[in-house]
Amino acid sequence: MRLDRLRIQALRCLHEVDLALAPGINVFVGANGAGKTSVLEAVFLLSHARSFRSAAREALLARGAPRLSVFAELRKADDRLLRMGLGREASRWEARLEGEDTSLGELIAECAVTCFEPGSHALIAGAAEERRRFLDWGVFHVEHTFLDNWRRYQRALKQRNSLLRAGMEPGSPLYGPWETELAGLADWIDSQRRGYLECLRPVLHACIAALLPELGAPELRYRRGWVDERDLHEQLEIQRGRDLARGHTSLGAHRADWSMSFEHAPQREHLSRGQEKLVALGCMLAQARLYADQHKDWPIICLDDLASELDEAHQAAVIAQLVESGAQVLVTGTGLPEPLRGLTHCLFHVEQGHLTPLL
Repeated sequence: MRLDRLRIQALRCLHEVDLALAPGINVFVGANGAGKTSVLEAVFLLSHARSFRSAAREALLARGAPRLSVFAELRKADDRLLRMGLGREASRWEARLEGEDTSLGELIAECAVTCFEPGSHALIAGAAEERRRFLDWGVFHVEHTFLDNWRRYQRALKQRNSLLRAGMEPGSPLYGPWETELAGLADWIDSQRRGYLECLRPVLHACIAALLPELGAPELRYRRGWVDERDLHEQLEIQRGRDLARGHTSLGAHRADWSMSFEHAPQREHLSRGQEKLVALGCMLAQARLYADQHKDWPIICLDDLASELDEAHQAAVIAQLVESGAQVLVTGTGLPEPLRGLTHCLFHVEQGHLTPLL
């Protein structure tokens, strides 16, 4: 898939942007703070309904603007053109497909974007939430009912946590219905995650081995969030007293995690920051490649500040892979990355939120 056109209004410093994008490599160059990353952020919003930046959602909106919007014309592999838009006013997102109101789930199911950016090493070194998001995005694009079931799970979790914070005694029958709901949905979510990881594992191993052969064979470990040998419903009932003291539910699908280890780096602490970035990049490329295998259509690839995140040899290796794949690639930098010189690309200069095509 690719974006033929992208229109952005009132997103950070981008007040009014209207771009025609090339099907291959698109490069955005300019000084720091010019708005390059915000272009990628707009594209990422269409696929995730959230930013890859950690800043508060309110910071997305340009100062003084009442509303932000992102509109795109998305070209699918079968040459079908899909018009889609996402808007935010106050605290509410609004989604549209082909001019009609739609749900966020239906919108993000149509657009797939993967992104490598300066914070991507958090996928390896950060909190488990980042790794669950990565995993669940992949699952969602295989099984679209995942989102509804995950929301049902979150509602049941919220209800059980409310009982715990209210100090409800462990023997109260009020826990039972919510724990039954939690356990059943957690089993389903866990099954979907395991199935996705089994498909991802060989692709992930190949992508990371190509980037970091010196680390030896990679190994992927998954923890579902509760003890394998016992039923979650039973464990939740047993755990009520301890959870009551903590004020939250300590077992379930919301506690799942996964990790990578290597033959010559069995602990994450053995990896340098540069190696963490390369492992995260390998995960992103593997997820994109698996999506392409499953859907016969590559996702859009965003590479933010590529030259400062990777050495030139790894830049060249990644660019070569993506050129061969035929994916649409959006790259940012203070200048044109060296490996792109001599390759066909579309170049945009970004200055104070204004974009000018150069080539």
